[in-house]
Order: sequence, then C-alpha cells, then structure tokens
Amino acid sequence: MKVVMIGTGYVGLVSGVCFSEFGFDVTCVDVDQSKIDTLNKGEVPIFEPGLDTLLDRNTKAGRLTFTTNFDEAVSQADAIFIAVGTPSRRGDGEADLQYVWAAARQIANAAKPGVVIVTKSTVVVGTNRKVAEIIREENPDLDFSIASNPEFLREGSALEDFMRPDRVVVGVEDKRAEEVMRNLYRPLFLRETPIVFTGLEDAELIKYAANAFLAVKISFINEVANLCEQVGGNVQQVASAIGLDKRIGGKFLHAGPGFGGSCFPKDTRAFAATGEKFGAPQRLVEAVIEVNESRKANMAERVLAKLGPDPKGKTVCILGVAFKPNTDDVRESPTLAIIPILQEAGVIVRAHDPEGMDQAKPQLDNVIWCSDAYDAAEGADALALVTEWNEYRALDMNRLHDAMNGDVVVDMRNVYQPDDMRAKGFDYSSIGRA
Repeated sequence: MKVVMIGTGYVGLVSGVCFSEFGFDVTCVDVDQSKIDTLNKGEVPIFEPGLDTLLDRNTKAGRLTFTTNFDEAVSQADAIFIAVGTPSRRGDGEADLQYVWAAARQIANAAKPGVVIVTKSTVVVGTNRKVAEIIREENPDLDFSIASNPEFLREGSALEDFMRPDRVVVGVEDKRAEEVMRNLYRPLFLRETPIVFTGLEDAELIKYAANAFLAVKISFINEVANLCEQVGGNVQQVASAIGLDKRIGGKFLHAGPGFGGSCFPKDTRAFAATGEKFGAPQRLVEAVIEVNESRKANMAERVLAKLGPDPKGKTVCILGVAFKPNTDDVRESPTLAIIPILQEAGVIVRAHDPEGMDQAKPQLDNVIWCSDAYDAAEGADALALVTEWNEYRALDMNRLHDAMNGDVVVDMRNVYQPDDMRAKGFDYSSIGRA
C-alpha cells in the first residue's frame, strides 16, 4: 500500500516515519522546499527523541521519501493523509482550516480512483464532510472514500504513542475506508491495541473532548494548589491520593505554571468556539481557558514579588522555555508569557533551555541566552525553574548558589524539596506546598 502524508510538521512527519517503520511505502509532501531539502539530507527539523534514527533507517530502506511534487506523489497513493496545520483563528478562537481546504482541492485534481482520503489534522466537527464536499465539487467523477483519524501524540513521547497507543480512533462512512484503515494499523493488532471505529463527527469530537478533559485536569489541580498554599496543604500529596481513585487517575495532576504547546491551548479554544457556534456552550472549557491564561501571569507575579518592591534592574534566571521537556516546541509556553511581564517591570532576563532556545529567540526580545543553567544563573537575583528538563533535576546547588547574586528560587514544577533547598541557603518557594 502506498501512503502519502501531506504536511511534514510535527504530526505529519512523525506519522509518516512511523507508517514507514510499519513497512508501508510512504511519501511525505510539503510546499516548503527548504524543509524537504533538510529531510532529504537525513536531518530532522524538529526535536523528538528517536525520530532521527527511524527516519534514517526507513529512508535507507527505500520506504520513506520526501518531495514537493504534490501531484506526482498523490497520483500514486492508495491512502492520502492530510496533516497540515490548523492554528487558532484570530478573534474567535476557531480552527483556521484554510490549509485543509487547499489540500482537499489539490487532492481532487491529482488522486487516482479508489483512494481513501484521511484527515489527520485536528479539525472541528463537520470538517471531514466539508473535505468530501470540496473534492466532489472539484472532481465529480473521482471515486474516493473519506476517513477521520485524529492523532493523540504527546510531544517528547510521540514514537511510543504511535507504536503503542492507548487506542486508535477512526471515523469512516464506508467499508472501503474501514478496510484500508484496518490494514494500515494491522501491526497494532498484535499488541491488542483497541481500534475504535466511529462516524466522522464522533471521531472529530473525540479528539477535542479528550484534550479538553486533560486541560481541565491540569487547571483543576492548579486551582487546588492555590488552595493548598493558603491552608498549609501539599498539592503533591493531595494529587497523589486522589489519583489513586481509578475514576480519576494520576496523570495530568501535576501542579505547575499552566499548559502550553501546540494542542491544548488551540484545541480548548476551538472546542469552546464550536460549542458556542452550535448553541451548546462549553462553559467548563471556557473557564479552563481563562484559568490557564491567568495562571501564566500569576507565575510572573510570584517572581516579581520575591524581588521586592522595586524589581527594576534586577536579574532573573529562567530555566526552561519549551512548554515541556523533550521537545523544542515553545508554542504558547508559559515562559513566553512570563518573560515579557518580568521585562515590563524592568527585570533583566537570562535564560537557558536544552532544545528550545532557537525557537524562542525570534519571539522574545532582549533576553540573554546562556550556554547552561549555571551560566544563566550568573549574577541572578532570582531563579525560576519553568520546564522540568532532566538536566535541571540534579543541579549542583552549591555551585548555583555561588553563581547567583541573590538566593531566591521559584520552582514552578516542584522538582526540589523545600527543606533541602532552605538548608542550602535558598529563599525557596514552589507550587501548592505551603
């Protein structure tokens, strides 16, 4: 079976590489010539652990190719995946689907009869039917099937999530699409992975509902953390205990500076906008969006409060700009909100991240980018640990203390123990631990 992946962003590239690892003949298509040139050199334009190894193995095996020649690739495909970006639309928060529509029009004029067209991008309900409508308008004679196959990939763990998923969700309307999708995911049957077949609308809703629910858990535990701080509680103990309830589960109950990344912020906005559009407002999700945005600003205010009444001219060390460890993705990272607030107060910012600095530099002005955590801490009056990279989990605290001008540490990920940090001479504060 020949597979074409339209779009070599995070989802498209990971999915294309993984399908080729399953043994399929995969062609990844993109309009960005420089990106395709990079991939054809064997270089990966994103940071995802293990992806470079799989890409190298499958390109050498001849199962994985990259091109900008859309029509040639699509004309030979048995299954075409649309994996283009669907960013939030300014103003109303709805997903911007212009790239999906453009891909559908191009597919209509190049695909062969019998093809199955699969939407991999995260799209609002009704999108797949609109894709089918566009294709029929462009080419009424084309025989094709439509499918919805939302992704559930966590950045930093994407290969594991693709190869060993909790479930695979596929929305279909006919037996041909179901058969093709079963064949594509047949390797997972050996691991007894649930393959959930639904209608198109259900598949679209499942993706948004899943991400919205996880975002709810994050914002919920952050609100609980605030209460813990006021009453002398410990949010880690509270989260651990409630997470033992199988109805709740312990995942995503880690208090911190709020969620970011390419999925949760835009997907919650799109889900809320969809509810408003169809007269079924998602009030809980709307509250989560508000809580999360205020959470990021609150983190900056915590740091400023530790600097005293006049923070102007003082220096803060920021550790971590990626929204989570094991990725270089800084999209809607809490750090992108925290640093400008500090700078507006006249604070000098020194920062480090193992992978995300190149992505963050165009979005943050007047930041002193440093070679490592100790370099970033040099002369700092306060240090804020924002992203819990492994290399920040066992820092030499004596060396750090000697490098700093002050002794304030704001641990936004609860990496360290309060008693240990105070014994080292730090004015230490964390999240939800009084």
